[in-house]
Amino acid sequence: MTSTLEHKESPQANGAVLPVVPGDCLGSPGCGQPADFLRPDGTGVEVVVLESRANAKGVREEDALLENGSQSNESDDTSTDRGPEPPSPLKETSFSIGLQHWDVFKHVTEVFILVPALLGLKGNLEMTLASRLSTAANIGQMDTPKELWKMITGNMALIQVQATVVGFLASIAAVVFGWIPDGHFSIDHAVLLCASSVATAFIASLVLGMIMIGVIIGSRKMGINPDNVATPIAASLGDLITLALLSGISWGLYKELESKAYVNPLVCAFFLSLLPIWIIIARRNSATREVLYSGWEPVIIAMAISSVGGLILDRTVSDPNFAGMAVFTPVINGVGGNLVAVQASRISTYLHMSGEPGDSPGTAPRKCPSPCSTFFSSDVNSRSARVLFLLVVPGHLVFLYTIHSMQGGHTTLTLIFIVFYMTAALLQVLILLYIADWMVHWMWGRHLDPDNFSIPYLTALGDLIGTGLLALSFHVLWLIGDRDSDVGD
Repeated sequence: MTSTLEHKESPQANGAVLPVVPGDCLGSPGCGQPADFLRPDGTGVEVVVLESRANAKGVREEDALLENGSQSNESDDTSTDRGPEPPSPLKETSFSIGLQHWDVFKHVTEVFILVPALLGLKGNLEMTLASRLSTAANIGQMDTPKELWKMITGNMALIQVQATVVGFLASIAAVVFGWIPDGHFSIDHAVLLCASSVATAFIASLVLGMIMIGVIIGSRKMGINPDNVATPIAASLGDLITLALLSGISWGLYKELESKAYVNPLVCAFFLSLLPIWIIIARRNSATREVLYSGWEPVIIAMAISSVGGLILDRTVSDPNFAGMAVFTPVINGVGGNLVAVQASRISTYLHMSGEPGDSPGTAPRKCPSPCSTFFSSDVNSRSARVLFLLVVPGHLVFLYTIHSMQGGHTTLTLIFIVFYMTAALLQVLILLYIADWMVHWMWGRHLDPDNFSIPYLTALGDLIGTGLLALSFHVLWLIGDRDSDVGD
């Protein structure tokens, strides 16, 4: 060795005298870090630099064993074990558990395509159920226990049929839309998507259907118009319950792919095997028999429209620069679908109180209403449209603040971001309210019940318009230089 080190004898450990480098030598030019000493046989021994006297015992024992040869450290003193300790499962937080669900979204990105389609079920099924039962309650078709039980059993069976079929078709659409751009197909992922979609749709519809029935019955007893509360609750709880179920179920089934590949096909087969039971119950009920045969067109078309919105979401969030959009999409789509469903349900109930579909009451069905008549007339539905439109900004500000406080979205809430986001949200609701005014009256004039046909189309269009406008906003923000360093973290 060329460098000279100051030595002093340390207390003996197992009869060996060890060289110790004093702490004040650390970092000085004349000190080697670490220093090499020669044994009598010419082999080198590495000296551990001590920063404090507190760990002297463990270091002395290690060096003593090295002095006698390479042996495993079997000292009774546990302080000599310098290997990394395995993480304790007790330190796993709820947040870290939730983040584990994100793995299935990263490895099976087609799940993103399912998100708008399954969230659209709240419009296709639950919100349609809420609108249908609200109208029935307002016109006196649920006043007696017999009528009430008839409406409950028939409608619950009907939405289980629709949820199972739509969930299955949504998974097929997700597989196709995911395969077309990349040309890659995985049978395991396809079965996973089918099982996740069908199970989520079935369970969410069952839970939400029971909640809707309770809300409508309670509203009538309290003297509240169910049209004003049932559809918003269906929309709000629909987003929360459906997203939670989809992430949890898909994550659980994804974990079973390697060890228990048979679980996913069994889940699909179980829910599909229940279809005949629900069909029989719905057919025996006169209140739902017609919808069972004629109500598929809006549900399936709405699912296809929502899947296109899911394709836009999948393509956008796959780019790390726009990953933060995934958090804001359910918010903008949920608020838009919520507000337009309330308006459609109110207009439909207003028309039902004047006659049957196809009748021309005091307000004749309009083929193409003007924006002025939709938003600025003295009509009761025009006033409700203005109120709902004015709720957009405060509602979204609450959601944005919540996302920001929870440090979600991976996007800083700058002023320019809020302006673009609010512009997209206002434009979405403005378009939807105008379409609702035209669509409900148009369907009424064609002898179609708007309660069964209008809301699926409107909420699906809300998903497509909201996702498209939000994706456009993120791209424009990126182009003009509003690029957050934490996007995609």
